[in-house]
Amino acid sequence: MGLIHAMIQTRGGTFLSGDKLARLKRRRLKKLVDYARKNSPFYRDLYAHIGDDFRLEDLPPVTKPQLMENFDLAVTDRNITMKAVEAFCADPDNVGRMLRGKYLVFRTSGSTGHPAVVLYDKHCVDVSSAVAAFRTFARREDYRAFMRHGKKTAGVFADHGFYLACGMSRYLQLKMPWKRTKITVDVNAPEEEIVRQLNAFQPAMLSGYPSNLALLADCGELAIRPDVVISGGELLTDAVRKKLSDRFGCHVQTHYSCTEAGEIACECREGHLHINEDWVIAEPADAAGRPVGPGVLSDKVLITNLANFIQPFIRYELTDRIVLHNEKCPCGKNSPWLEIEGRTDDTLSFENGVKIAPMSLYKILEEIKPVKRFQLIQTGPANLELRLVSDQKEAAFEEARQALLCFFHGKGIRDIAITLSDQPPQADPASGKFRHITRAK
Repeated sequence: MGLIHAMIQTRGGTFLSGDKLARLKRRRLKKLVDYARKNSPFYRDLYAHIGDDFRLEDLPPVTKPQLMENFDLAVTDRNITMKAVEAFCADPDNVGRMLRGKYLVFRTSGSTGHPAVVLYDKHCVDVSSAVAAFRTFARREDYRAFMRHGKKTAGVFADHGFYLACGMSRYLQLKMPWKRTKITVDVNAPEEEIVRQLNAFQPAMLSGYPSNLALLADCGELAIRPDVVISGGELLTDAVRKKLSDRFGCHVQTHYSCTEAGEIACECREGHLHINEDWVIAEPADAAGRPVGPGVLSDKVLITNLANFIQPFIRYELTDRIVLHNEKCPCGKNSPWLEIEGRTDDTLSFENGVKIAPMSLYKILEEIKPVKRFQLIQTGPANLELRLVSDQKEAAFEEARQALLCFFHGKGIRDIAITLSDQPPQADPASGKFRHITRAK
């Protein structure tokens, strides 16, 4: 499609009527399914019983473990294999670079704890850029202020690894090295270093995980006045939204995204998360996969990314619980909007008053290569229990323990015990949700 065409298409799709939007989605879904059938052996077999005049609900849902187990057959480029991807990811300098000059590579674990490898082709990258350009800002006045102040953007995320935020940021930096309007500050850096970088850069937009931003808001040495704060990756609660707004004196907003589907929904000035229906289909469903109606809390959501042709995600199961709204929004957009229950790992507190945001610990453990799944549980003021799934469990635990101790020591937390659990990581028995970082009940 190309970036310019993607931007024209995305801008034009913002206020489409219901009928026009439905026809557009149908055309894009048909094109994606036809391409997947033709080029992916996995989807060819999965859709063998599906006729040409299919409905969305005729297509069988897919899960993350299912797609990862069949990665080589699911991708539509027969020259791409998981072995080639793993070799590419072995070099950290490849973050933000395109595999074989064609595909960006990202990794994610998600709320189920199962790791995933996600590829973006050029079309998907262009659509993601177009959505970011036209739908990031909930309010026009914030966008105008952001432009006046040089479009300076600071993201407090992991500044390493094949994560979406880090990878897209480095991709843009490599593509346009002359630009100095965007920085990524490592979420695991010492607080004083994060503050130093933010104070020196003076961002017009500040973005990051809500839990980390909430901790930064307590730092008196932080002296920035962004025009807008945009959070992501975790649930933005009303309390954290107010705290950030009071601290930074600006509008605070969020969005709903995942690596597999990109920007699922963007917030409007009314605080409603409108689904980007021209590029994403979101189907709230119950535990059995049956659709649930507007106003009902779902058990999961089936996502179809209409922009990704190298690795189709068609009716892809996310464990997020959402409520869909079809009532008219005062902002003027015709697309439905949603509420999300959210991903709610716990912020951990220690005896010396230090609080650690969950994403900081998540990013450390995610980098321990022998670890397939993990769960870190605070069982007491100075006690942590680590649950692991690994083929080298003892070695993986020791590597993880040393990395965690180094991090804690850097935060002034020295009297802490980390033990290896004989239990595997497990979801909450009541909610079914999986938390990587949590406190014992």
